[in-house]
Amino acid sequence: MNFNLPALVRNNIKKMQPYSSARHEFSGNASIFLDANENAYGSPVDKSAGEKTAMYNRYPDPLQWQLKFQLAGIKGVPAENICLGNGSDELIDLAIRIFCNPGVDNVIVCPPTYGMYAVNAAINDVETRKIFLTNDFQLDIAGILNATDDRSKLLFICSPNNPTGNNMNRNDVEFLMNNFPGIVMIDEAYINYSNQKTFTQELSSYPNLIVMQTLSKAWGLAGLRLGMCFASLDIIDLFNKIKQPYNISEASQAIALKALQNSAQVNGWIREVVDQKKILRTGFNSLPFIINVFPSDANFILIKVRDGNDLYRYLAQKEIVVRNRTNEPGCENCLRISIGRPEENEKLLAVLKNYKT
Repeated sequence: MNFNLPALVRNNIKKMQPYSSARHEFSGNASIFLDANENAYGSPVDKSAGEKTAMYNRYPDPLQWQLKFQLAGIKGVPAENICLGNGSDELIDLAIRIFCNPGVDNVIVCPPTYGMYAVNAAINDVETRKIFLTNDFQLDIAGILNATDDRSKLLFICSPNNPTGNNMNRNDVEFLMNNFPGIVMIDEAYINYSNQKTFTQELSSYPNLIVMQTLSKAWGLAGLRLGMCFASLDIIDLFNKIKQPYNISEASQAIALKALQNSAQVNGWIREVVDQKKILRTGFNSLPFIINVFPSDANFILIKVRDGNDLYRYLAQKEIVVRNRTNEPGCENCLRISIGRPEENEKLLAVLKNYKT
């Protein structure tokens, strides 16, 4: 495959001089830091909590090396091939700003899918070309390639997909990685719940590949806002070049490091989610107003019902919030329901049994 990364990058990004902090420029050991105009006395948080090592008065490591080394051991990807974002949304935005000239270039998305791909494209004045998934929620390869031209810079693929919950056919994804002329960005936010192997294993074979994952789902850190992307060194250098200098706070890095030491607990939660998903599927299939329970490789289930808006309102009245996807293409009268704790799932099924259509 002939791949020319510099040809895809915006000229202003190639020419720009990135911001460089003193901590970037300094090498060696230091015991006194007088470079960043910080408060040398500490912070009220440090004092009140008695945390002598928290150092919240100091700017965090701009490249989060300690956290990346920890992730590298878990993900099997070198730390140098990882970029961390303030949620995956920041990484999506960075990719669009690196590769897409406003008002000129385009990105391709495959609805129904995660909405922030198109939102970030719109914010950056980049055209979004929508190629709908097939009736069985798979990629329309011919449609994608027919919509592609020399200004198509990014193809977003969500697998397992949100809101449908299914994996994209691996052969289809690999075909697109071999034939799409731009960057293929695979969003694996729900990969921990899937039987499909991650595409991070393909990074060395595909220089046009970016894989995103997150600590928001299986790791239970949605409130932290910590997304990951894995890519070639050249692409990671571009992300680091334009990201905000201190985009991941010291507190976020410290909490994430602590969480990553508890992978056994996370694996236990994943197994329980899978078991609870089976219970919910059985319950949903017994209800006459549920027309279809779609296959799911994620921590949620998409269901098709007789009247999605009415059922959504009914559940809201019972203080149960689900995601109404009835206005998404291919998802008419569909609700997306996350897998809750056992007691929450029991209550959901009990409430649904009392629903009158």
